[in-house]
Parts: sequence; C-alpha cells; structure tokens
Amino acid sequence: MDADPRSPLVELAGVSKSYGGVHAVCDVDFTVRAGEVHALLGENGAGKSTLMKVLSGEVGGYRGEIRIDGVPVKFARPADAQRAGVAMIHQELDLVPALPVAENVFLGREPRTRLGTIDRRRMVRETARLLDRIGIALDPRRPVEQLRTGEQQLVTIAKALSLDARIIVMDEPTSALSAPEIDRLFAVIAELRRGGAGVVYISHRMDEIGRVADRATVLRNGEVVAEFDARAMTAQQASEAMVGRPVESMFRTGDGAAAGEELLRVEDLVVTSRRPGRRDPAGISLTVGRGGRVAVAGLLGAGRTELLETIYGVGGRWSGRILLRGEEIRPRGPRAALRLGIAFVPEDRRIAGLALEHSVLANTVLSIVDRIARAGVVPRRRERGAAKEMVDRLGVKLSSLRDPVGSLSGGNQQKVVLGRGLLTDPALLLDEPTRGVDVGAKAEIYRLLGEAASRGVGVLLASSEPAELIGVCHRVVVLRDGRAVRELDTASAGEAELLAFSMGEGAVEDLVAEGTS
Repeated sequence: MDADPRSPLVELAGVSKSYGGVHAVCDVDFTVRAGEVHALLGENGAGKSTLMKVLSGEVGGYRGEIRIDGVPVKFARPADAQRAGVAMIHQELDLVPALPVAENVFLGREPRTRLGTIDRRRMVRETARLLDRIGIALDPRRPVEQLRTGEQQLVTIAKALSLDARIIVMDEPTSALSAPEIDRLFAVIAELRRGGAGVVYISHRMDEIGRVADRATVLRNGEVVAEFDARAMTAQQASEAMVGRPVESMFRTGDGAAAGEELLRVEDLVVTSRRPGRRDPAGISLTVGRGGRVAVAGLLGAGRTELLETIYGVGGRWSGRILLRGEEIRPRGPRAALRLGIAFVPEDRRIAGLALEHSVLANTVLSIVDRIARAGVVPRRRERGAAKEMVDRLGVKLSSLRDPVGSLSGGNQQKVVLGRGLLTDPALLLDEPTRGVDVGAKAEIYRLLGEAASRGVGVLLASSEPAELIGVCHRVVVLRDGRAVRELDTASAGEAELLAFSMGEGAVEDLVAEGTS
C-alpha cells in the first residue's frame, strides 16, 4: 500500500494497559489521518475497546503517548477528550431511557438562555437538525425508551455529531441498523471525511470494511498483528488474522436435518394494545418443528422483536393463537413462558438479558431456579453444577463462576445469555444473537444452535443479517409492517430475494435480477 502523505491527525504511540497481570493492550501504535476512515478489527477481548477508551479519556493509568496534531495530550476524563475534539460512539448505548431524545443528545452540555436557564427550544431545534442530517424522522421530544434499538443507535450517532468532533470513534455503529440506514450512515461518514475529520471504525461485519474504510488494523491478544489496505482486504484474510488460524465455514450448525414434529405454532397473531414506537404483529403465522431452525427477517421496524416478545409473554394484549406441543398457551410474562418451555435471548443483552453486577453463576441459572429449588431453597451444589456444565459446554472464558458477568467480553456475555436459555431445553427465541460479537464467537454460537437443534430444540431466530438467516436456518419468514408476507426455503433462496421481499413486492424483480447478474 502506498504511503499517505497526509500527517496524522491523532497518534497512539507504544500504548500499553494492564489490569493486574492481564495485558489488555501491549505496545500498540495506531494513527488516523485527517479525512481517513481507519478500521480497527479483532475478536472480543482483543483490546479494541480498551485502546479506544484510552483515546477517549475513559481509561487512565496506561503507558505510551497520545498526540493530536503532533502535540502530546493526556486526558483525565472523557470531557477532556471531547474538548480536544474526540467523540466516541459506544456499542452499548449510553442513553438515559426516560429522557427525551433532545435531552439525551445534549446531556451535560445543555444550551442556555441569557438568563442561565436551559434553552429547550434551541435544544429541540438543534437535535432536529442533527437527526435530519443522518436521515431519521424522529420527534426530538420523544422519550428514548419508546424507540427501537436501531433508532436509539442513530440517536447516539447524532449525539456524537453534536460535539462537532474532529476524531470520531464508531464502535459497531451498524449493529442494529437496517440496510437503508447503514447506507445513510455511510453517507454521513463520507461527509465527515470531506470535512477533514478522522474516523476509527470498529465492526465485525467484514462486508462493511471495504465499503467505508481506507486502512484496517487487526489486534489479537492486545497486540497489532496485521495491517491491510481495507479496500483490497478479503474477509478471509481479516478473519484469519483475528483468530490466528484458518476460519472454517461460519454456518456449520449441525447435520442440516429437516425439522421433526411440530413444536411451536403461531396463528394470525395480532397485538391489540398498541405501544408507542413499536411495530406490533398485525397478522403473523408460522410454525417451528423440533430440531427446526426458522428465521424471521424484515427491515428495522418490521416487527421481528415485537413478535418474539409477544410469544414470550412481554408484549401487549393480543389475539390469535399460540400452540406449544399441540396445546394452546397464553404466556403471561417471562416466568410463565420459561415454565412452559420457552426461552428468549433478547437483542440488548446488557439491558434486557443480564444482571451485569451479579455473577456468571447467578445469571446462568436464573432460568431454572424454580425447577431446582427445594422448599424455596436452591441447592448450591446443583446450581453450581448446572452453571459449570453450561459454561464449559459453551466455552465461556472466565476465571471464576463468581466473576461479575459485566466483566466478560461481549461474546462471552452473549454465550451466558444463550446458555441460560439452553438450560431450559426449550423452544428457543433469539433476537439478534450475534449482534456485536466477533467472528470466532459467531462461529461458536452457530455451532451451539446446531447442537441444540440436534437435541430437538426448536429455534426461532430474528436477525438483520441475511447471510446469517440463510446460512443458519431451514426456512425464513419475511415480515413487513407487522405482517408475514412470504416464507422462503433457504436451500433455494438468496440474500437479494430475501431483501426484496422485506422491502416490498415492487422491489423483488429488480433486486433478484441484480443478485444473480
């Protein structure tokens, strides 16, 4: 790759950070030039987040040097980094659910009137301008808790843009976005580049790197192991550098046998109590057999999450029928659903899936406490035995079952949530099960789903990644506007066809032709 004559906008030179005896980052050199997008790749736990938290002022006590425009800087807290022009968009959303969008965007930096009071009109006006810039139609006065995860992700991007930063770190910014929203985000990144900003882009989606980045640096075990021209880099090259070995087929999930007898049936499911900001089921029917893996596809807002939540008993009032093992059920909350044999892995593991301050042990056995308790007392030996068997089977990396689950990497946290569901030996509902996890963790999760299916577990999986749906599942049910509009056999369906039906019948002919040309 030819040398770039532009001087670095930001330089991290010889940066190292340790926690006890564990080296999170070791002697890393990393630069970003003005007008450049530099991708930072690596498995969960490779050191990407630690390195960027050093840059953004969230982590201190490191060795090495940070230079901005060639001048050494030292940040004691994030506010110092922000004043120096550094903004970080975290993968785990740092929003206050109860506050409106505008107040989240300007939290701690609220504009003031001449009298010193908060200028709410200006705050709403500026937020509307930022939202329009990234192409999202949202009322700035609407509470964040009413937004879907993808919309919340776009709000965090608007928040970063409000800082008018010169160096923007984007950690998995597209993990909850639909294809059109990703295109719009990339247009915003192109606009930032033209303005001379530098972008650090962290993603596990290899297809995005070549589209958006100029260079790519790969970390493994806290060290730089490879650097690539991002536009010439292949997914295989990046994946093998990340894991340090050849990567086998990502979608090897079992023997691929067809589903057995019917396990779960949904008939004309309609949520009758409308919820603000939701696309509730408005007529969905599908079946899942024992050992079957059925996908739910659709663009952001199609109703995928709402369908799974309703089956799990956390949606609003509904009509239609849900049958499990041939018997009609009406789950009234997660506890009831678990007793019936339905487990749910939610989209946002940190908010809805885990009690972060509690141990891996407590989080793993949460789904079977009622089953193993004796006279209201949980036998510690059975509890520990069940948890140890599951974390060993899933390959969760930890030092002790007593570790807080929040201290684990994202991929290992997701394995804990998945393991908890598998303990119930259920019909398993999964919402974006590989969101924000690395290539190695993805392959492991796919393998575990295949293993579960081979034991007769029925899997209903919602994902925004077409390749994942087609590669992992036997059938795909496509949703649009809360309705099931098409069911496809993955043995013959392609990604273009799936996307076309998700977008609307008028798009089918053109997109399918494009996908086969």
